[in-house]
Amino acid sequence: MNEPTRPQDLHGIPVDAVCGQLLPWLPRQRWFAGKGRAIRGVEVVSAVPVVRGDPAMVHLVLAVEHEVPAEASQKTDHYQLLLGVRRRRVERLDYATIGRVRGGAHDGAVLYDAAHDPELTRWLLERFAAAAPGTPEAAGPLVFHRYAERAPRTELAGLVHGAEQSNTSIVFGDDVILKLFRRLTPGVNPDLELCLALADAGSRRVPQPVAWFEAGFGGETTTLGLVQEYLRTGTDGWELAKTSVRDLYADQDLCGLGGAGLDALRAHEVGGDFAGESFRLGVATAEVHADLARTLPTEIAGEDELGALAEQMSRRLDAAVDTVAELAPYADRLRDAYVDLAALGREDHPVPLQRIHGDFHLGQVMRTATRWVLIDFEGEPAQPLVERRAVHSPLRDIAAMLRSFDYAARHLLAERRAGGAGAPAPHLVRRAEEWAARNREAFCAGYAKAGSVDPRNEPVLLRAFETDKAVYEVVYESGNRPTWLPVPMSAIRRLADRAPQHH
Repeated sequence: MNEPTRPQDLHGIPVDAVCGQLLPWLPRQRWFAGKGRAIRGVEVVSAVPVVRGDPAMVHLVLAVEHEVPAEASQKTDHYQLLLGVRRRRVERLDYATIGRVRGGAHDGAVLYDAAHDPELTRWLLERFAAAAPGTPEAAGPLVFHRYAERAPRTELAGLVHGAEQSNTSIVFGDDVILKLFRRLTPGVNPDLELCLALADAGSRRVPQPVAWFEAGFGGETTTLGLVQEYLRTGTDGWELAKTSVRDLYADQDLCGLGGAGLDALRAHEVGGDFAGESFRLGVATAEVHADLARTLPTEIAGEDELGALAEQMSRRLDAAVDTVAELAPYADRLRDAYVDLAALGREDHPVPLQRIHGDFHLGQVMRTATRWVLIDFEGEPAQPLVERRAVHSPLRDIAAMLRSFDYAARHLLAERRAGGAGAPAPHLVRRAEEWAARNREAFCAGYAKAGSVDPRNEPVLLRAFETDKAVYEVVYESGNRPTWLPVPMSAIRRLADRAPQHH
C-alpha cells in the first residue's frame, strides 16, 4: 500500500501556516494524548485532498514532537485529522474551528475539524458505499473496505458523539457509527481485528462491523476508522450501574436507615438491583472469550511467562509505592499475590492465554433491548500496539470488570467527597461494599455458567490481576482525582487482607 507524500501546501495554503494554527489547538482536544507534555513542533506527514471546492476537506496525518527526557523512547505521536477549509465562517462550526488563514490568496479562510461537518463527512459514507465485500474502493492512498452486504445509507447526516475520549465517533442517523482513530500506530487496530474475528464467528455480542478504511503508514497498513452498526436501543453499562447505586442510596435515605434499622434494606431489595444484569453480562463476556479463543491464536503460559508477568507486576508496585505513600503499609502483603502467581508456573497449573478485550469495564459494554454487547476492543490506548495485540489470560478482563463494579458502587461517595461533603456515612459505605460484592459474585456466576472456567476457582490469578489493576488506579487517582483515592485504596486494603495462597 502506497503512503502519501509530504505536501508543500494544503489546498493552496502553506503547510507552515496550518501547523502554526495546530500548535495551540491540539492540546485542547479531548483525544490529544500528549497533555502535560510541551510540544516542540507539529509536522504534516501526509495530506490527501478528498473534497475540493468550498468547503474543502484534506485528510492529514500529523507528527507531534514532544519535549521529553533524553532517555525516553517515545518523543513523537501521530494523529489523524480531517481538515476542513471554508472561505467564510459558519457559526454552527465555530466550536470546531482551528484558526484562520492570514495573508495570501486564501486570506481569511477558516480551518476547522471537518469530523464535525456533516456536509463533508458524507464523503466518507459515499466511499464505504462504493466499496463492496471483497472489492475495496481507493481514494488515492486511502483504501475503503466493506464487510456488510448492505451498504450504509449515504443521505444520512453525521453527528459527533460527545462521550468519546481518545477517538472521535460520528453517528449517521440511526444506522451506523464511524469511529475515527485519532492517535495512529502503524498496523491493524485491535478493535477492527477482534470485531471482524467475532463477526466471522457469528457472535452477536459485538456491534456488527460494516466497513473500515486504512492507509499505508510507518511501512504498514494502518487502520484509520471502523464503521459498525449503531445500537439504537443501547445504554451504557456504567450509566445503568450508577442508576442502580443511586436507587440504593435513595432508598437508604427515604427509609431513614442510619441507625438501628440500617440492616433492614439490602441491595437485592431495592428497585434498582443490578445483580441479574451482572449475571447476564458475565454470560456475554464468557461467550466473547470463547469465540476469541476459537478463532484466534492461543497459548499456554509456563513457568517463565508467569514469572516474568509476576516480576512486571512487582516492579509496577515498587514504582507506585515510590509515588503514593499510602501504599507503603500494604506493599509486602500485596506482593504475596505476585509471589503466588509466579509459583503457579512451578506447579504444572495450566494458564491459557488468548486474545482478550484488554480495557474492560462497565463503560465498554452496552445493554440493548435484547442483549449485552461488548464495544471498543482497542485495548489500553497507552500501551504499545504489540502489547495490545498479544495474548493474555482472560482473568485479566474479569478482574478489570470486578474493579469496575467497585467504582460503580462508590462513585457517588467519591463525588460527594469531591463536593466537600467529607467522609461518607458508615452505613452508606457498607451498602456500597454490599452492592459491589453482590454484583461481583453475580458476574462471576454468569461467566462460570457460560464459560469453561469459573473465575472463583482461580483465586491466585484473580487476586494478582485485581491487585495490579488496583495499584494502577491508586497511582492514577493520586495524580488526577485525589478525592477519588479512597475508592482504589478500599480495594488495596481488601486485597492485602486476603490470605495469601500457599502451594
